[in-house]
Amino acid sequence: MAIVITLIFSGFWPVIGIYLVAAFFMKPEPIKPIKSEDEREFYDQYVNSPKSAANRLKKKFQELERRVRRMEDEVTAREYDWEKRFRSNT
Repeated sequence: MAIVITLIFSGFWPVIGIYLVAAFFMKPEPIKPIKSEDEREFYDQYVNSPKSAANRLKKKFQELERRVRRMEDEVTAREYDWEKRFRSNT
C-alpha cells in the first residue's frame, strides 16, 4: 500500500503511463534479422494485422497437411498392394 501511495504522490505514475502509451504505438522490431523478401512481407503483414498473418499461417499449414495426407495415402496404398501380393502368392 505504501508503494502505491509513494508512486501516486511522487509524480512517477505519469512516466509509467507514457511508457505504456509509447509501447502501444511503437512498431515492434523482429528478434531475428530478416533474410528474405518473404520474411519481410510476413513481418510487415504481422505488424499491420496479426490476425491476417495468423490466418496466412493457418492456410499454409492446412496446405502442408493436405500434401502430407496425399503422400501418406500413396505410401499406404503401396504397402497395401505389396501385402495383397504376398498373401496371394502363399
